[in-house]
Amino acid sequence: MRAGWWIAASFSAVLALAAATGGWLGFTIYADRSHPAARTQILINRGASFSEVSRRLAESGVIGNVLTFRMLARLRGQEGEVRAGEYRFPEHVTQNEVLRALVSGSGQVAAWITIPEGFTAAQIATRLEKAGVGSASEILAEFMHRTLVVDGVPTKSLEGYLFPSTYLVPLGASPDQIGDQFITEFFKELPPDAGPRARALGVGVPQAVIVASLVEREAKREADRPRIAAVIYNRLRLRMPLQIDASIEYALPRHKSELSLTDLKIDSPYNTYVHPGLPPTPIANPGRPSIEAALHPSNEENLYYVYCGNGAHVFAKTLAEHQANVARCLNQ
Repeated sequence: MRAGWWIAASFSAVLALAAATGGWLGFTIYADRSHPAARTQILINRGASFSEVSRRLAESGVIGNVLTFRMLARLRGQEGEVRAGEYRFPEHVTQNEVLRALVSGSGQVAAWITIPEGFTAAQIATRLEKAGVGSASEILAEFMHRTLVVDGVPTKSLEGYLFPSTYLVPLGASPDQIGDQFITEFFKELPPDAGPRARALGVGVPQAVIVASLVEREAKREADRPRIAAVIYNRLRLRMPLQIDASIEYALPRHKSELSLTDLKIDSPYNTYVHPGLPPTPIANPGRPSIEAALHPSNEENLYYVYCGNGAHVFAKTLAEHQANVARCLNQ
């Protein structure tokens, strides 16, 4: 009898403890509104682990218990679903509400947005809209109608000067504020000797940026960037049409992986098969390697290049060599 009583008592105690623990967990996660004591804004860095996020929340007073918050995320399978960015939490929210905001992005006031090298202004505007920053059409209008003075010369738009990088962009920022972020980064990344280097090549910085944009869209690997830049400058000196497909693609209403003969005859100042010289503006926003290549082209006399697969271009000085390269690359 005594043994049975002891087992029953022990079982009841375990049940009571489990109930108490469950009640405490439920209260801590779903009902406790003691944190934060005041409206709090914190930054979640890109690539931060969930344990780092939890510690950051606790240090900022947004949550009061790291263990229960991590348990909640693990039970829901949401440890890897937190969106990086800057968040503003009102006072007195539950851990459940905090996790929901981090996963849905509903509490974000600024988002990390990565702009790849070679994106056009239109592509950047679309990415910003998808991130919830603002209207793509309004942002694009700012990019295409705003001008800068670069190396003493006014630009036609911001195309080419929206530096590819990762930005923390405030949600709801005005188009001109967004433009300011990109422009500031461009001038920070522009080499200090860009002016003298460009003039030594017979161009100004705006023209060098156009060359950089052509290199950005044409090159497949780093080693080819200065070589493609050299071909462009060599052709410019000889007044040869650049014949760069990427410039025609920029003038088309939508991207095409392969141009037709009709495309090559398009009536556009960006048609470098028809019009000699550089296109009127950059055709994309180049990164630092392409800008460096445009300012430091290789010392070669090549006038031609053709893509030969595996990320590599093959270069030639004469048309006969180029035609042989084209035939060889097509037969690979």
